[in-house]
Amino acid sequence: MNVDKKYCMSSFLMYRAIVDEEKCFSEKYKPKHFKIDFPRIPISNSIELENAIKSMVQKWTSDGKAALALSGGIDSAIIAKYMPKGSKVYTFKCIVPGKEVTNEVPQASKYVHECGLEQEVVEIYWKDMEKYAPLLMKSKGAPIHSIEVQIYKAALKAKKDGYECLIFGETSDINYGGLDKFFFNDWTVGKWIERYCYVMPYLALKDYEVINEPMKLYEKDGIIDVHNFLRNFTLKTSMGSYINACKCANIEFKSPYLMTYMSVPLDYKRIQNGESKYLVREVFKRQYPNIDVPVKISMPRPMAEWLSDWKGPTREEFWKQCTNEMNGDQKWLVWALEKFLNICDGKE
Repeated sequence: MNVDKKYCMSSFLMYRAIVDEEKCFSEKYKPKHFKIDFPRIPISNSIELENAIKSMVQKWTSDGKAALALSGGIDSAIIAKYMPKGSKVYTFKCIVPGKEVTNEVPQASKYVHECGLEQEVVEIYWKDMEKYAPLLMKSKGAPIHSIEVQIYKAALKAKKDGYECLIFGETSDINYGGLDKFFFNDWTVGKWIERYCYVMPYLALKDYEVINEPMKLYEKDGIIDVHNFLRNFTLKTSMGSYINACKCANIEFKSPYLMTYMSVPLDYKRIQNGESKYLVREVFKRQYPNIDVPVKISMPRPMAEWLSDWKGPTREEFWKQCTNEMNGDQKWLVWALEKFLNICDGKE
């Protein structure tokens, strides 16, 4: 593995991952990469998806040592239907003192009541980000996605409560067309880089690279194959966060959606007409006929509030005041990158 700090800094800001698996920030910390090296179940309709989820969840919960990470969304709600009565579920709640931020607990509680489960709320504070980020970064060999801290804290709690496995609804959006805003256009390579990448490296770094390799793999005649890009490249980068957080807590990660793949072409028209993730929606509507499909929200992380007083990076690699115009999630990426560079230098 080759040390290439400029490449790795740029790659993390653009993709939240180190794209080239042969490159690292330092010899001491080498990035871990998730690989799809296991069989997956082909899915062509919602009945097949429902049956696959049911079978897997029943198997994973048969020994009583599995719990569920339950959000307010439909992906984990579907899984909740197959958890044994009285099973433990954990719902994240981010806390910003004195401010109301996105709260998934009320919606998740509807599923808990419907399915006869036991819910525990895991509160996440900025101090948790500061406390756990270094440990997670050292394990991953790279800066981390902000979701890793809350996954890790919930996984720690589940492990302490005696569970050996934590089930998530992760990869449903990626596999089944849940990221609907990506499906309303034909994306040229340049436009896709601008839309998909999180922080263009020249906005933050004095010395940088613009990394296009992931785009080239999913381009035909200048247009990106969005679904294949998401369910291959994005899936691997996303899963790395979940696997790392659970591994650090010494608990097994499971997701029934990860163990499946869509074996028929995604119907872009249905998504454009308001039916994002339509196969998953069909399952949800059968299971919860009296509960409306909730408005989709990403796993809540109030980065804008948490980082509102942060003045930006001070290391020489960064432009001064580079985060002034960034949103909260972009600020986190710069914060995390600076934190990991300090770790590599033995300052953390």
